[in-house]
Amino acid sequence: MSYQVRIEDTDHAFNVDEGESVIDAALRSGLMLPYSCRNGTCGTCKGELVEGAIAYPDGLPPAIDASEDAAGKALFCQARASSDLVIRVQEVREAGDIIPQRLPARVEQIDDLAPDVRRIFLKLPRDKHLSFLAGQYLDILLRGGQRRSYSLGNAPREDGLLELHVRHLPGGVFSEYAFTTMQPGALLRFEGPLGNFFLREDSDRPMILMGGGTGFSPVKGIVERALQVGTTRPMHIYWGARAEPDLYLNQLPRQWAEQHGAIDYTPVLSEPASDGDWAGATGFVHHQVLADHPDLSGFDVYMSGPPPMIHAARDEFTAAGLPADRLFYDSFEAGGD
Repeated sequence: MSYQVRIEDTDHAFNVDEGESVIDAALRSGLMLPYSCRNGTCGTCKGELVEGAIAYPDGLPPAIDASEDAAGKALFCQARASSDLVIRVQEVREAGDIIPQRLPARVEQIDDLAPDVRRIFLKLPRDKHLSFLAGQYLDILLRGGQRRSYSLGNAPREDGLLELHVRHLPGGVFSEYAFTTMQPGALLRFEGPLGNFFLREDSDRPMILMGGGTGFSPVKGIVERALQVGTTRPMHIYWGARAEPDLYLNQLPRQWAEQHGAIDYTPVLSEPASDGDWAGATGFVHHQVLADHPDLSGFDVYMSGPPPMIHAARDEFTAAGLPADRLFYDSFEAGGD
């Protein structure tokens, strides 16, 4: 059995199979609705149920509470249709050729960027091609149906290489392998591209791009894309980390700022070494953004990193005047083993 889903105030409609999430059905039909984690924890896919009935397979997801549910809010990455639906979402795009695929890839190169961060370049077979938007992510497919999500750390390149920044989590089902036995030539499988974190090229507003930890990875891809298309929009890049070694590609954004007059770069450390010579900004990275830009009403903001940073910044940036439809984020939800 299938149901029809119509998106209010648009001419878009698609069918969703019984037991299929609304987001998965939209992707299958060539539409991109807002989403990120796909497990109900980040809230990116939150919209409104205008007509119809839905159910959640495992009860109410973490990113929506009972009062929101009662008011007609819904998390469409988890929602299953029980009837035909009319929904309202913040943004909808035709996916074009940006369609998730399951593909093999070979590990082309491994770089140690920090004691706990590795950069891994993946190469597709000669007869395969992946269309993606800089800032999107991949799911590495593992045995037993497990997956681990990693942002693409580059804009599309002529050589087709895909760049991932992997932080070592002791005991992590994928990162442990990546830091111990993985060698160039290893074969992986992935699904992608996924997510709605990418550069909105139709805007002319100045941008703030904020990454926390390896959340710098998709920020890097978005900046590279902006430079590819020759944007003249001002960009202020913020990178939050605990200590200076965690700014594992610090020279790159410094170089961008030196070479492009429209780019500023501010690294922020939350726990700088007491015996070090760090003279830069300290504290929470989103507080530094607000100190520099107390009125965010005229900006587009892109942010990626750990959920506590995302949740705190989302509330405080909105309070500082940032319109909800100009805040784009990717919350790095950890995968449980």
